[in-house]
Amino acid sequence: QVQLVESGGGLVQAGGSLRLSCAASRSILTFNVMGWYRQAPGKQRELVAAYTSGTSTNYADSVKGRFTISRNNAKNTVYLQMNSLKPEDTAVYYCNARWRDNDYWGQGTQVTVSS
Repeated sequence: QVQLVESGGGLVQAGGSLRLSCAASRSILTFNVMGWYRQAPGKQRELVAAYTSGTSTNYADSVKGRFTISRNNAKNTVYLQMNSLKPEDTAVYYCNARWRDNDYWGQGTQVTVSS
């Protein structure tokens, strides 16, 4: 069983920055896909950013140029640096890892951006 533990959420004013961390219980190099999703109240969960294969990345159009995904393989940790935050970025952010047919999720961390 894989465990993903997120941290780094919180309350920030519009224009501010936060960095989320996701620590995995095993080597992140074993995952086919690893990244971040978010879910705002009343909305579906959506992809924010992910490593899709090797070092390739995929970003939602709404966060391109503002968010950056990165990782530290030695620490089995993936990060999401979020800059120029907007109120519409408010959501619960979830770490996701995919291995073969298995999807693993963290418990989620709340990000609230005030206007």
